[in-house]
Amino acid sequence: MEKLNKVSRREVLQSMAAVAAATLIKPVSIFSAAPAKDKIRFAVLGDWGTGDSDGVGIARQMFNTHRRSPLDLVIAAGDNIYPDGSPRHFSKNFERPFAPIIGDRVNFYAVLGNHDVEDGRLSQCQYPLFNMGGKGYYTIKQGDGLAEFFMIDSTDFDGAQTGWLQNALASSNARWKIAVFHHPIYSSGTKHGSNLSLRKRLEPLFTKYGVQAGFSGHDHIYERVKPQQGIQYFVTGAGGKTRRGGVDLSSKIRAASFDDDNHYMYLELDHDQISFQAISEAGRVIDQGVIKPA
Repeated sequence: MEKLNKVSRREVLQSMAAVAAATLIKPVSIFSAAPAKDKIRFAVLGDWGTGDSDGVGIARQMFNTHRRSPLDLVIAAGDNIYPDGSPRHFSKNFERPFAPIIGDRVNFYAVLGNHDVEDGRLSQCQYPLFNMGGKGYYTIKQGDGLAEFFMIDSTDFDGAQTGWLQNALASSNARWKIAVFHHPIYSSGTKHGSNLSLRKRLEPLFTKYGVQAGFSGHDHIYERVKPQQGIQYFVTGAGGKTRRGGVDLSSKIRAASFDDDNHYMYLELDHDQISFQAISEAGRVIDQGVIKPA
């Protein structure tokens, strides 16, 4: 049985402050701009918790985005910590690289990936800075009914979770319903590709209850999939590890893709649309567009 010493968010942040001072991370002031209820700004990244130069580079670019357009939250699409989910990696692979963003009180919300559940399922679910509330699946409501994120555990999508998801989607009155799960149900990645078994279970619920967008990782590439049954899917699995040459360029579902560098996504959501950008570690916008409600 995995053991975890429970700590509060305040204790973690205090520990991070000490680490930042020791590693010469400059203190960052809190942005005065409050999150607007009619607009939500958020980032999405997957397969990112390496703690190496690439992970640090992505963290730096994300903070550059945050300085220009303050983020309300960050969505982590799984494989949040490498090589496994043990809490011994949390400080080096997450708290240190992302200290400036966390220090500005931007909450990260995570789903579990296959690496995370290796020696770490319970630890990550209970980790204060991943805001999972001790559960592998949960929802995030933002903007007084503007958006709801359905955070799904694709590492163990059992009957209980199926029932929870159906009830959560059916009861949601959000303008935008957004699903987040690690294993993609549509992917042109050459390593893993589309998880057809998971698609059979998730897609009917998504289409029935009006999900408009889905974010996954697992394949270490960026891909914007051609809309499937009215839903816009993204694979954003190169937050710290890129599989160069990892896209099947002949795939018929591929609308846009990138496998030359690490990346993250920046999105702005309001009542009328979701605008998105995929941004490389070097700071280049590699894809952009708009999602309109059906």
